[in-house]
Amino acid sequence: MGKIRITGMNSGLDTDAMVRELVNAYEKQGEKYSKAKTKTEWKQEAWATLNTKIKNFFSKQAGNMRWSSAYSKKKTTVSDSTKASVVSSDGAVNGTQTLEIKKLAKSGYLTGGEITVKDPQTGKDVKAGKATTLGELGLTGSATIVIGKGKPATETTDFSADSTQTFSVNADTTLEQFAKYVSAAGYNASYDESTGRFFVSSKESGADNNFEFISDTDAGKKVEDILKLKEKTSAGVSTGAKKISGEDAQIKLNGVDFYSSSNSFSINGLTITAKDVTSEALSLVTDTDYDEVYDNVKNFFKEYNSLMNEMDKLFNAKSSKGYEPLTKDEKEAMTEDEIKEWEKKIKDSLLKNDSELETIASTMRNAMLKTFKIGDKTYSLSSFGINTLGYFNAAENEKNAYHIDGNPDDADTSGNPDMLRSMIASDPTTTATFFQKLADNLYDAMNKISSTSDNYKSFGNFYSDKKLQNEYVDKTKQVDKWDKYVAEMEDKYYKQFTAMESAMSSLNSQQSYISQLFAG
Repeated sequence: MGKIRITGMNSGLDTDAMVRELVNAYEKQGEKYSKAKTKTEWKQEAWATLNTKIKNFFSKQAGNMRWSSAYSKKKTTVSDSTKASVVSSDGAVNGTQTLEIKKLAKSGYLTGGEITVKDPQTGKDVKAGKATTLGELGLTGSATIVIGKGKPATETTDFSADSTQTFSVNADTTLEQFAKYVSAAGYNASYDESTGRFFVSSKESGADNNFEFISDTDAGKKVEDILKLKEKTSAGVSTGAKKISGEDAQIKLNGVDFYSSSNSFSINGLTITAKDVTSEALSLVTDTDYDEVYDNVKNFFKEYNSLMNEMDKLFNAKSSKGYEPLTKDEKEAMTEDEIKEWEKKIKDSLLKNDSELETIASTMRNAMLKTFKIGDKTYSLSSFGINTLGYFNAAENEKNAYHIDGNPDDADTSGNPDMLRSMIASDPTTTATFFQKLADNLYDAMNKISSTSDNYKSFGNFYSDKKLQNEYVDKTKQVDKWDKYVAEMEDKYYKQFTAMESAMSSLNSQQSYISQLFAG
């Protein structure tokens, strides 16, 4: 709570106004300190934002282009894409292969037989509902149900489970609850009262994921029978249920059989997805994906240009001389849009002619001008049709941006012969070697800036973050110190006026006393 001051009662002076006038000059000086603090804070934010973009380019674009994987992308085409699709890894072998799809993977699937109960009103058989209990279907007591997972049964061998799941039921268990128990055991299960049947399937395809109900007690077998979960009852009678066994997919690649629980196969750098059984062999052709390599180089320069253009814009920004952060009173006299425009002019110019910014930009520019001898020839970016537009042709703050001849997305150079794509196709080794060396050179040059740390800069950053933080702390202390000083000066002046008022009060009392004496 602020102090309550009662002044001017004896002198008749507006002491509050006089004190405000006296401390106003001190407050104006304090505003300068506050504005300087705000500008330092904004500069920290500007550098932090730019630093993040530089680090992203450094670690991703410059970093990734150093590795051979950026230039060894593979692509495999399939003679009939309705039968199979293929994704190639960088390790896939170029060449032509043959593929046959023998079988697709299947999930185990059980369609139960129709379950009926007597309608108490008509006496006729009707489809059982979800709320029908096992007791109503003939179960007394309780039973343990066993579901086995493993290889499918054959005509000559019984089902042999690799793993089992069990759960207990009793006469009060409803058909809906039974389905939930099966689901909890790891299968897809539901009871459809419109058809009066259970539908159960394995969650994954393949022979190893096949399942069967294999209860080994009389009570458990009885439940399987009354719920019609097996093609034959324990007594060998057909119930109307139908079971499809889970099966593995089978393909033949270059004459060799391969099996998978799903329709996906990973073989020697190829990921093959079987879609349909074939009547004749498919042809798979694997080759270097020149379009992908081109796009990698193109994207690298897109990101480089974006970063370089932004740094040039910040460095060459217009001066904001005459503009300072606004005080609260100044903001109250302006509209919201006017405030934003005012502050934008200041923020846009915070890194104007910044020496650290110039160091980063010039380091990157010089690294991109490097030439490399590969074999008996020396190559530069121009050898691949990549150049800047030149000082007089480039737009403002885009003079250091590179353009790729023949790039359909570049209006300035799209009409030029496409040297880069031609080099990628005709001499992929030289192309990969050059851009790896270029990226290495750029990465190393940028790394020298970010990998140093001292009292001014943290390791991994491209600007003096510690120095800026120290400046901000110093300015904060300066503002706090000055605010305290202004408060002290205000108290000082009030005390002086209070003393004057006391003196005048005493003088008035004396005069009143003397007047009373003479009056007597």
